[in-house]
Amino acid sequence: MSHPPGSRPDTAATGFTRFNARLARWGMILSIAGLFVIVIIVGYQVFGRYVLNSSPTWAENLALVLILYVTLIGAAVGVRDAGHIGMESLLVLLPEGPRNKIEMLIHVLVAVFGVAMVYNGLLLGISVAPYKLANINLSEAWRYVPLVLSGALIVLFSIEHLIALAKGVEVEPAWH
Repeated sequence: MSHPPGSRPDTAATGFTRFNARLARWGMILSIAGLFVIVIIVGYQVFGRYVLNSSPTWAENLALVLILYVTLIGAAVGVRDAGHIGMESLLVLLPEGPRNKIEMLIHVLVAVFGVAMVYNGLLLGISVAPYKLANINLSEAWRYVPLVLSGALIVLFSIEHLIALAKGVEVEPAWH
């Protein structure tokens, strides 16, 4: 997070920013690693099906579960690092005062969406926890864990953006 010249950064806010940046970096690292694992699993499944004539039964379901983790955690990181599609093209036409208010409203709405992800993910996960995923002997609840994690990250990252907007600074992407 950059600070205006001559201003002293708020220690709590910069600690929160460092924490969020670390979470975002780890989220992206794990998402990238998950992509590699998905490629390996699908490659193994194709090899098993067409070369060994014996497709592994667990591969497809495991790859589908991993896709949920990769996409939802990656989406949360996109919220923090402004990698999502937004209305910035229209907002740049507005004066700074109304633009900041609309940006704050957008981040509040994104945070509300994150809370809904957490709440509904928990409800759904709990409701299907007794059931097992076919061929991999994992609880169906594991499909909803990334929804809850992503929602919680989105709430944290939206709060960070709201604090930054209130201070008149920008959140720097975690990869800098």
